[in-house]
Amino acid sequence: MKNILFVCTGNTCRSPMAEALLNHYGSDAHQAKSAGVFAMPGEPASKHAITAVSNKGISINHSSKQVTEDLLSWSSHVLTMTANHKQFLVSKYPNHEEKIFTLHEYANGNHREISDPYGGSLMRYENTLNELEGLIKKIVNKK
Repeated sequence: MKNILFVCTGNTCRSPMAEALLNHYGSDAHQAKSAGVFAMPGEPASKHAITAVSNKGISINHSSKQVTEDLLSWSSHVLTMTANHKQFLVSKYPNHEEKIFTLHEYANGNHREISDPYGGSLMRYENTLNELEGLIKKIVNKK
């Protein structure tokens, strides 16, 4: 079982959507959690994130949390939405550096970033969700 921690900024948009997708598509070989580098603990996922995920028939029940040493220790892989998130985690938690990657880096080997839909339209969230879904399916199929 791979324990994947998805990390974004506030833990209300990208990382909760990625968590829901991986727990949906990869539940037999993966367990996902999510956190934010600057999260306000206890916040629900954003309204559009919930709608976009629910429209795919995937459940999402989320409460935001900060990245912690315990979450990093739990994880076999930490996948961030941007290079800045990765850099922040590596500088703050250098003992976990070997398992911290951007999501694109881990899934594709490239250095693209997942754009933040925060404050955008439902369509913007759906576009981000579709990008995340393609990457999550690659992760699930990775040996």
